[in-house]
Amino acid sequence: MRIATYTRISTDEATQPYSLEAQAVRLDAYAKSQEDWQIVRRFTDQASGAILEREGLERALSEAEAGRFDLLLVYRVDRLSRSVRGLAQILERLDAAEVLFRSATEPFDTASSAGRMMVQMLGVFAEFERATIVERTVAGMQRKAERGEWVGGNIPFGYRLDGDRHFLVPEPTEASVVPLLFQRYAERLEGSSALGKWLTERGLRTRQGKPFNVRAVLGMLRNRTYLGEVSFQGTHYPAPHEPLVDKDLFERVQEILGERSEDISLRRSNQSEYLLTGLVKCAHCGKRYLGASANGNGGRYRYYVCFSRQRYGKKACEGERLPADALEEAILEQLLAVLEREPMVREAISEAFAELEADQPKREAELERIDTERRRIGESLDRYFRAFEEGTMPESACAPRIGELSEKLRGLEARREELAAEEPAEREPLTDEDLALLQAEVREVIEGGDPPTRKALLQSLVDEIRVVSRAEIYPSFSLPAVRPPQRAVPLRGFEPRFPD
Repeated sequence: MRIATYTRISTDEATQPYSLEAQAVRLDAYAKSQEDWQIVRRFTDQASGAILEREGLERALSEAEAGRFDLLLVYRVDRLSRSVRGLAQILERLDAAEVLFRSATEPFDTASSAGRMMVQMLGVFAEFERATIVERTVAGMQRKAERGEWVGGNIPFGYRLDGDRHFLVPEPTEASVVPLLFQRYAERLEGSSALGKWLTERGLRTRQGKPFNVRAVLGMLRNRTYLGEVSFQGTHYPAPHEPLVDKDLFERVQEILGERSEDISLRRSNQSEYLLTGLVKCAHCGKRYLGASANGNGGRYRYYVCFSRQRYGKKACEGERLPADALEEAILEQLLAVLEREPMVREAISEAFAELEADQPKREAELERIDTERRRIGESLDRYFRAFEEGTMPESACAPRIGELSEKLRGLEARREELAAEEPAEREPLTDEDLALLQAEVREVIEGGDPPTRKALLQSLVDEIRVVSRAEIYPSFSLPAVRPPQRAVPLRGFEPRFPD
């Protein structure tokens, strides 16, 4: 009789009670004990018994249907399938191919009706055993999550796993990037595509070693791990690892994510026609103003409205709507007026250099940490290369780790270049020509630039516009800390009547 054997393990062979080799040895011995049995085919899989889409199993069934063997032999029934439904489907295909089935450790086969019944009964117990294992595993993972331990899956960017305590700890070369990502999304309203490009250009990669794309960025922006939590089955638990993002900033990002994805009518706020997108802040509720529009007798009117009022109505926030054209023109005029006040500009630039010099110890400390990590990675790479050259470690084992370390090293190099670029330059007295050139360039953009260019100017030079009311609007310009005298910007121009 022509015999085919089938062996299977679920994951790592080292953790299995019946290794592939042990199963094969037992099946060989069993076949030799039978008269006129000859093993002609061997099939194997390293996959879960809960699924039928297994390469080895599919080959075995295909060859059974082609008539290449007469009996399929397994070590135990649960090696073939751990679900009754899956077992029934496999036996049905074998039966249609007129191929018998037998287990080497269980005293029955499908050559008799009693054997078929016992096989199906054993399948019931195998399915019950698997369900019990799953329940115990889930309960164990939930207990781990309640203790704040990491329960598995990809480690979020910005963290690494402390193998001894099973808690997350910040990854020094990545952690500082995470809050910057949230700030750029919430305050500069950069899109996920632009942020993915920004991360990739810094030499950073995802945990899979790939460039950041929209999906990866959105996954980071929605990840509550950055708040100092771990999640399991939709429930969030406090964890002892260090948060990388402030709670207020995280919630502001979630609001913007919701606004961009849920309400199509609000997505106009992301278009370039609203020059002050993300810059206008309500003094009453702390939320940002959105760009919106309304149609009236005089045509279409653009305006800015507080997020809380737009989403929840006047009861949520009394922040007033602001006509977009008048507000934008007033801010542009105020910006020009500030730049023309030379003593204020000189003072702001001096403060900027002073702040840069004050941050120098912090930059030097980060550079030292980066250099230490670079040396450590370099030493690790040398060990892997030596092991490969000496033949003590195969390429399949060391190549993935070498790739991972190399990606991390490139990220460190990129960050080091950024820090080096931030070194305070040799300062020279600011000349009148310098100020005049800056004023001329800004005036040229304000008076003749197209909307995207004007928006880019405002996004780079305006820090925030705090709105108390239509009569009290206080802009802060960033050169990097230019603030006009404590008086409101006069809001001029036609103010349309909005329907409530």
